[in-house]
Amino acid sequence: MSAILSIRNSSNANNVLHLVHSTIDAEVSRLQLAIELAKQKLAVYENKYRVSSEYFMDSMTAEDLAGGDDEYICWMGEFKLYQKLLAKQKTLQDIDYVAG
Repeated sequence: MSAILSIRNSSNANNVLHLVHSTIDAEVSRLQLAIELAKQKLAVYENKYRVSSEYFMDSMTAEDLAGGDDEYICWMGEFKLYQKLLAKQKTLQDIDYVAG
């Protein structure tokens, strides 16, 4: 489900809407860069242990990792960040813009 962003009662509603849209587009681009970086960091762990991050989250413990607690916390934290970035990006991409 998308959100609708509506600008009303403004003599320059279209200009404001364009500004808001372009600002959100820029944030989506920044999020995409952060997502790519997070994917690269996750790939290090996924390649090392030959499992997906989803499998890691569901099935592994710190005892399963050579790096123990430190490695577990880093992988878990990176994966949670990745998920939050994806959710934020989707929310922003699902906005519909209306000048009225």
